[in-house]
Amino acid sequence: MTFIDAIKSYFKNYVTFKGRARRSEFWYAALFTALVSAAISIIAPGHRETMGDFIVDQNSPLSSLWSLATFLPTLAITWRRLHDVNKSGGWFFFVLLPIVGWILLLIQLVKDSQPGANQYGEPVK
Repeated sequence: MTFIDAIKSYFKNYVTFKGRARRSEFWYAALFTALVSAAISIIAPGHRETMGDFIVDQNSPLSSLWSLATFLPTLAITWRRLHDVNKSGGWFFFVLLPIVGWILLLIQLVKDSQPGANQYGEPVK
C-alpha cells in the first residue's frame, strides 16, 4: 500500500473498528499524523503559563483540534491492525501498563499479518 493510499484509507475508515489493517497502512498513517502534528507545532506553537510556582505548556487551538480529529481514526486503525495479527482490539489497553504495556503493544503492531482468514476477516494483502 502506498503512502497516499494509506492516508485515504485512514480517513475513509474513520471509525471502522471491524476488519483488518495492513502493517504499511498503519505505519504510513502514524507517519502522516506525526508529520502533520510536527508541522502544526511549528506553524502554531502553544504558549506557556505560570500557575504559582509551576510552568505549564499549553497547546494551540489548532493542535488541539488536530488531536481531537485524529483520536478516533487512530484508535480504529490500531484496533484493525491488532485484528490483522489475530489479536483482540482490547490489546490496545496494554498501553495503560507502565513501560511494559507499550512494549507489548509495539511488538504486536510490528508483526507481519497473519496469513489467511482469521476470526476478524479475510487478509488485506
